[in-house]
This record gives sequence, structure tokens and C-alpha cells, in this order.
Amino acid sequence: MSNQDDYQAKLETITAIEAEETKSPNMPIDVYLQEAENLYHWCQDDEALLTGAGLDWAQAQEIPVRAGALREAQSLWFKERFTREEAEKQWKEQSPEGYDLRNRLLHSLRYAYRNASDLHGRVTAIAEGSGHADMIQDLNDIAVLGKENLEPLQKINFEVALLDEAATTADALSDLLAKATTDREENNNARVIRDQAYTYLKQAVDEVRDCGQYVFWRNDERQKGYSSQYFRRARAAAKTSSVQSPGSDE
Repeated sequence: MSNQDDYQAKLETITAIEAEETKSPNMPIDVYLQEAENLYHWCQDDEALLTGAGLDWAQAQEIPVRAGALREAQSLWFKERFTREEAEKQWKEQSPEGYDLRNRLLHSLRYAYRNASDLHGRVTAIAEGSGHADMIQDLNDIAVLGKENLEPLQKINFEVALLDEAATTADALSDLLAKATTDREENNNARVIRDQAYTYLKQAVDEVRDCGQYVFWRNDERQKGYSSQYFRRARAAAKTSSVQSPGSDE
């Protein structure tokens, strides 16, 4: 099956894992997935010894499917996170231009409508308020007000095309703001499922590793296949660093 098929096949079981049981990865996901795949192949020749020590062999055989589900969950979370982060980046780049456009338009409208109390009052009302959503609404309100009352603007040689720019900018910024904020909930949900999928795989990996380390406790060559190479290397690097440290007592 494909990773997507594995994900769909296991999604109900994955999402049933309780929050208090869910764990977050303590190493890069791609590294953990490779270690899980390596463990699956490593343990195949030891089936008799492992099952003889009480291992449910279905746990070992499930590793590739659970790994596929985690790969897909990781990809879905990455997609959601990237979409939000890209929207946030674009918002930071484009929103200052939106604020500047709104301020320039308000400046022109105040002058153009200075002798029309009703129109000037509407401009004042638009200018009230603050915040990103208010700025976006202001741009749209300005576009509508200006197009309905063009003559005073034309008398001051106002660039009428700016009203269309205000409307399109409002639409664009509204979409960006939505992606940069409301997607947070979707992104968090994708993250939770990724962690649940990791937990589901870890449950099988830990069972196989624990049994393998028990069975091969006096066989270093076989036992090493039932531990994490990532953490073995990390411990070795830390030990080397400690020995070479100028402040070391050794």
C-alpha cells in the first residue's frame, strides 16, 4: 500500500490515542522512520526467539504500515505549516503597503470632501478603529465611497484608479490574513495527528526493541540492531566532547 493508503487504513486507530498517551518525536521524523524500517528488517530472522520470549509478532509485522501512516501524517502537517508560514511571510511584506494605501486615500478623501459634511463624516467614521481587520475593511469602504462620489475627487485630480487598487488590495489582504491566522487551528490538528501517528509507530517499535534487547542481552552484535543508532551516536559524541573539554576532570 502507499503511505496515503496506510494513513487512511490506520487513521481511526491513530486518532483514538488519548492526549495523555501521545508523545512528540525526540529525533527527526525521517531518522526515526528509517530506524523503524531498519528494525523491521533486522528482526525478521529472529522471529522464533522473539516470539518465544513473548513478543506478539503482529507488532513487528505492523511496523511498515504504521511507518507509512506516520510518513503521510508528517507530510500533511508540513503542508499545513508551510501554507501558514508562507501566508504569514506574505502578510508581513504586504500589509504595510495596505496601511500606507489606506492612509493616503483617507488623506485625499478628507480634503476632497471637506466641504460636504455628510461625506466628510463618513470618511471620519471609516478612519475610526484599529487593527488589521479594520484596515482591510477601511480599504473596501473607501473604494465604495469614492466610486459613489467621484466628482469631488476628480476636482483635486485624484487618481481614480487607486479606488480599484483599494478594493483588490482589501480582497488580497483579507485572504492572506485568514490563511495566516485561521489556519493555525488546522495546523495544530495536523500536528496532533502527526504526534499520534508517531506514538502509534513507537508502541510497536518499543515492543520489538525491548524484546530484542532482552533476548540478546549477551550478544552485542545482535542486540545493537534493537537500539537506536541515532542515540548511540549522540551519546558517543557527547562522551567525546566531554573528554575533550578543557574543563574536563579526565
